[in-house]
Amino acid sequence: MSEQAVKVTNINNWVLGLTGGIGCGKTAVSNMLEALGICVVDADIIARQVVEPGSEGLKAIVAHFGADILLADGNLNRSALRELVFSNNEHKNWLNTLLHPLIRQQIITDLNNATSPYVVLVAPLLFENGLDKYCNCTLLIDVPKNVQIERTVKRDNISLEQVNSIIAAQMSREQKQQQADDILNNDRSLALVKHDLIALHKGYLKLALK
Repeated sequence: MSEQAVKVTNINNWVLGLTGGIGCGKTAVSNMLEALGICVVDADIIARQVVEPGSEGLKAIVAHFGADILLADGNLNRSALRELVFSNNEHKNWLNTLLHPLIRQQIITDLNNATSPYVVLVAPLLFENGLDKYCNCTLLIDVPKNVQIERTVKRDNISLEQVNSIIAAQMSREQKQQQADDILNNDRSLALVKHDLIALHKGYLKLALK
């Protein structure tokens, strides 16, 4: 654990960045921290909120791609959008330029509004998108690649090819291990994971309350 808690200038709370590749069990771990009374800010949930019906994000997407990008109920057709940006860098760059600032601003707002001793920022692309700059410490939820694949195929009912494509698009496990302050092995029983997580939690409390 990093003893050096570098305070992020525009965040008024002590922030733990929680990350890991697809299928690593980030949600299970963040749920455990929530049960311990810690506020959790989830970047994936925020990414969905900024394109909800009526949002500025969705209005801009419709203006750019047309009304065909919507489902019948007015929600964003995510699979259609994915297809549009997957093979078109121009579309992809435009979408990132639109959404990243909206997502970051909401993340900062939610981190600042947290009332627990410290706050957790859950983000699968924490390092890739530079969100670790808002964190005092980072925790990697880690499992071997074969476990990631097995869990994701079972959970999301998608093909092996799709899972491998998602994993290939993320930072490698080895790179994440090098960047993270702490690593929690999630390839074992939840009871053992929880035991080690509580020990880490106690350390984070000490650093946050300094």
